Amino acid sequence: MPARLTRIIARLEEQEKTEGKLPALLGFYRQLLEVQNGVGHKITVPNPLFTREEAKDRALKGQPLIGYGELAIDWALLRQGYRETAALYAQHADLFGELPAGLLALTPSRVVNARTVRAWYAGRRIVLPLALDDHARAVVGAVFASALKPFLEREAEALKGLIDQETWRRGYCPLCGGNADFASLARDTGARWLLCARCDTEWLFQRLQCPYCGNADQNRLSFFAGDSPNYRLYVCEACHHYLKAIDLRQVNGEALLPLERVMTIDLDMQAQEKGYSPCA
Repeated sequence: MPARLTRIIARLEEQEKTEGKLPALLGFYRQLLEVQNGVGHKITVPNPLFTREEAKDRALKGQPLIGYGELAIDWALLRQGYRETAALYAQHADLFGELPAGLLALTPSRVVNARTVRAWYAGRRIVLPLALDDHARAVVGAVFASALKPFLEREAEALKGLIDQETWRRGYCPLCGGNADFASLARDTGARWLLCARCDTEWLFQRLQCPYCGNADQNRLSFFAGDSPNYRLYVCEACHHYLKAIDLRQVNGEALLPLERVMTIDLDMQAQEKGYSPCA
């Protein structure tokens, strides 16, 4: 698994020692990382998956490197990860609400299979053999994303050296095609880098453009400063989506972006109170 994940777990453990107890969300997040880390260590990815020429050709066509067909899935391992992840979400009903008993009673193979994973990967509705309300459906999507993340991260880690940042410059991930849900402003140049919500890949993107709808009208793009000068909340008046960001020029030491994503949940609430939506 990526070395960054190990550093995040270590930082959370250090915080727990200092404070005596982690806040509920961070406690859940550390447990989730430990599940993902356990799965990730068992994943074997073919290497190399692409030649540099093949990767360049895909980039020029706007095609991410990892489509569903390229995703190497060990189904037994994925179902193990799903089972452990679903159990973890169920233990934290205070954060996510109760998971339907019918969902927990389904065998993992009835939930995690080629049909449902393909639908999730394409951003389509996951159809399961039981009725789910909107809240339960959202939690199921989160469980899917969490269970699949080690597989996406492992392949992304193997392929990240093939990304041509200047060639790509698109609003979706060059490796898995996912949307960004966090961003950073580079410490040296102030350039904006996006962070993929699915595989945690980072890629370069324009400062004055919405990554979700492509809007580049400066009169319909703006940002709000957070309570700390470290953070920004980018908003688009064309599609009414928002994007959280950290300004690394204001930060001393290493910023672990996946951890920053979780620690800035208050920015999500502020954005949604203002009528903006997270990435789809």
